[in-house]
Amino acid sequence: MTQNIEESILRLGLELPPAPPPGGVYRPITIVNNMLYVSGHGPCLPDTSLIKGVVGKDLTIEEGKNAARQVGLTMLATLKDNLPDINKVKRVIKVLGMVNSAPDFHQHPMVINGFSELMAEVFGEENGLGARSAVGMILPGNIAVEVEAIFELHS
Repeated sequence: MTQNIEESILRLGLELPPAPPPGGVYRPITIVNNMLYVSGHGPCLPDTSLIKGVVGKDLTIEEGKNAARQVGLTMLATLKDNLPDINKVKRVIKVLGMVNSAPDFHQHPMVINGFSELMAEVFGEENGLGARSAVGMILPGNIAVEVEAIFELHS
């Protein structure tokens, strides 16, 4: 049975920000066969501003986790904006979570849990959790978190 992603978004009372335009020369999504590759997304707010700061210096783990959740909302907005039907998305396959973190910060997985927990809420735990990596680095524009993902589409 195909789940209804639109209904999940409404049921959960999620507010999606506007889908951001590409910040460079690339496509927000690319589909190959039944695989959907989503370019890196930052934490866009409904007013189109970005959550910025260094986790472990400017932001707490909880604030970083909230930023990662906001990245998930931003990514859902991109899926809705770029796919003819968001319900074609079957499940999360792979997530790369990047945290703008202080050199002595080591809790990157805790931050990226914000993204993963949202995907589990929207797609269900079976389809919302895939393989994942969480790393720290310097991110463009001082955004707090960036996530790229691979999804499987229904055939």
